[in-house]
Amino acid sequence: MKDSNTRSVLVSLGGEVIGIISKTDILFKVMSQGKNPAKIRLKEIMNTPVLAVGPKCTVQEALSVMDKHVVRQVLVSSNSAVLGMIVRDEIFEKIQEATISTADTALRGTPVCIINPKAIVYMKDSSNAKLSCPYCELPFDSKEALSTHVDKIHTGPIG
Repeated sequence: MKDSNTRSVLVSLGGEVIGIISKTDILFKVMSQGKNPAKIRLKEIMNTPVLAVGPKCTVQEALSVMDKHVVRQVLVSSNSAVLGMIVRDEIFEKIQEATISTADTALRGTPVCIINPKAIVYMKDSSNAKLSCPYCELPFDSKEALSTHVDKIHTGPIG
């Protein structure tokens, strides 16, 4: 766990995941009870069965599974293959990062979609917008140039 900088590891037997052990399990089931970690077998402290969700599961569904079973992580698996792990604390960290990023962006005056912060739509700054012809959309620097263009090209001589 220390080498991988992770809070939990899977326990497998014959290539099949049979349990999961977290740092919390080690602290509460071994250290706090004064047991010798060198003598405790994984099967004595592992949590089993391991809860899993499919790769098409939503974050909300994964959180619901965690809430229902009072756990902090669930595996993501497909056809008995472990694809990854969803951890409650990491989900909340990502939500907090997105919230801070969205708030910072909004405070800078950039429009932000609060449902999907990555869907930012940049609007034209009307303070230095160029004028465009309502007929052909050509850009113009002044009202006079636009007016001359419309008179010559789009209205033409009457008669």
